[in-house]
Amino acid sequence: MRPEQIEKKSFELIEARVPSHPFNRRQWSVVKRMIHATADFELVHTTVFHPRALQAGIQALRSGAPIITDTNMVKAGISMKRLRAYGTKACCAISRRAVAKEARITGKTRAAAAMQSLAPLMKGALVAVGNAPTALREVLAIAGNRLHRPALIIGVPVGMVDAAESKEQLIASGLPFITVRGEKGGSPLAASVVNALVLLSAEDNHE
Repeated sequence: MRPEQIEKKSFELIEARVPSHPFNRRQWSVVKRMIHATADFELVHTTVFHPRALQAGIQALRSGAPIITDTNMVKAGISMKRLRAYGTKACCAISRRAVAKEARITGKTRAAAAMQSLAPLMKGALVAVGNAPTALREVLAIAGNRLHRPALIIGVPVGMVDAAESKEQLIASGLPFITVRGEKGGSPLAASVVNALVLLSAEDNHE
């Protein structure tokens, strides 16, 4: 089968296995891509959207706002070809030497130090956290300053320590977000959400 045929068949199987769900059409298009990326049908029950999440994310993309990621894996999973029309750039600082040095000096994780280094780019940006709860905590601290408040936070860190708790803080923050409750998450999941938003933004351009 050709790649596009495999993808089409995959979405048909997802639809068949999920005859009902609590999402509207656009939310469901995002959740389907999340399931497609992970084969995790629990996402039907654990995915949570802020009421303004999709609108905020689409508007940010269409304005050319940057996408800030906590890992290079999230960045690599984003379809940059689809983003060229907007002039959008994806940014990740986790591998920078200055970030490693800052982490050693401050005692922060590299993920948190990387997010702090990108704070000047966060105003109106999409932030996608797919790995480190400490990165999500840092983003929420940065977002407390209105000068650096993101348009949308995609917060799906994974792990046994603080992943679930950091997501609950995101939900309680009042900021536009997309997240999944509990310990599950991951970089492929974060990238799938960004790619779903890119497709929705292109769809809106033709409405």
